Amino acid sequence: MCGRYTVTSAPEAIRALFGYPEQPNFPPRYNIAPTQPIAIVRLHEGKRQFALVRWGLLPSWVKDPKKFTLLINARGESLSEKPAFRAAIKRRRCLVPADGFYEWKATGGRGPKQPYYVRDKSGRPIAFAGLWETWIGPNGEEMETAAIVTTRANRTLGPIHDRMPVIVPPEAFDLWLDCANVDAETAAALIAPASDDLLEAYEVSTEVNRTANDNEKLVQRWSAPAEAEPPPAKTPARRASAKRTDKDDGQGALF
Repeated sequence: MCGRYTVTSAPEAIRALFGYPEQPNFPPRYNIAPTQPIAIVRLHEGKRQFALVRWGLLPSWVKDPKKFTLLINARGESLSEKPAFRAAIKRRRCLVPADGFYEWKATGGRGPKQPYYVRDKSGRPIAFAGLWETWIGPNGEEMETAAIVTTRANRTLGPIHDRMPVIVPPEAFDLWLDCANVDAETAAALIAPASDDLLEAYEVSTEVNRTANDNEKLVQRWSAPAEAEPPPAKTPARRASAKRTDKDDGQGALF
C-alpha cells in the first residue's frame, strides 16, 4: 500500500528525469496525502505531458462521487479484472513522480504504528506506476483523478508491510506510458517488486501521521528514546538506637 509520499527534488530534476516539455514550478512536498492534487506524467498526442490530478481514482461510470470508495491504490495483480481499473490499464496509464514514500509497521501493542520512510538509496527521484481517469459530472463538470499501482513487497519492505508501489525504471517509461502501441498484458510485466538493493527504509517520527505536517523533519531518521533506568530500590531505614556512640555507622541520624 502507498498512503503518503514525497516529492522533494527540484522541479528541474523531475522534468529532466520524466522528459515532459512543461516547466511547472512546485514547492517540495513531504507529506502528500489522498484527495490532494498530485503530479502525473502521461502521453498526450504521442508526447509526455505533466498534469495535476486528484489522488483517488474515480471511474467515468460513477454517478455520485460522494458514495464511491476512494481508490488511492490499484492492486496490480487484478487490474484487468476490476471494473474500476479495467479501462485505465488499457488506455490511461501514467507515471507518478516521487522521491520516496511512507509505510507503517504494526508494533504489536495498542500504540500507534511505527512509520518508515522508503527511498532510493542513491537519493534520486523515482516513478510509481499509475492509472488515471476523467470523470464528467451530470452538469458537465470534469475531474481528473489517479491511483498508484501496488504489488507485493520486496525483501526490504517485507518486514514492514506486505505491499509496495510499483516502481518503473526509466528505461521502461515508454513501455508503461504508450497505451496506443503497448497492450495491457505487455505493460503488466512491469508490475513486480523493486529489486531488493534499490531502496532503503528507516524509522521516522509519528509526526507524519498528521496531514497538516509537511516539512523536511518528517523524512529525518528517528529512533526511540532509550528507556530510563529505574531508580535504585530504597532500603528500609533502621530505627536509630537510643544509645549514642561516637562510632559513625554510615546510616546517619533520622532526626
